[in-house]
Amino acid sequence: MDDKEIIAQISGLAEEEQRLEEAHVGEGLSDEEHERLRTIEVTLDQLWDTLRQRRAKRNAGGRADEVQPRSAETVEGYLQ
Repeated sequence: MDDKEIIAQISGLAEEEQRLEEAHVGEGLSDEEHERLRTIEVTLDQLWDTLRQRRAKRNAGGRADEVQPRSAETVEGYLQ
């Protein structure tokens, strides 16, 4: 997957996230929707992390294609 594909996935998931949140303003989400929203958030974190890794690898003279996505547990464990 290249940077453009990662960015396209990020964009699509961000739009879905926004639609989910806006569709239920003042009502709350169902359990399934909460789970989907959480899945989207974790996937977005992983995609952003992968994109940052690829850019860093490229800037350091390496091959961006060598970057492997990190696990959800790793990405979600980062301090903000």
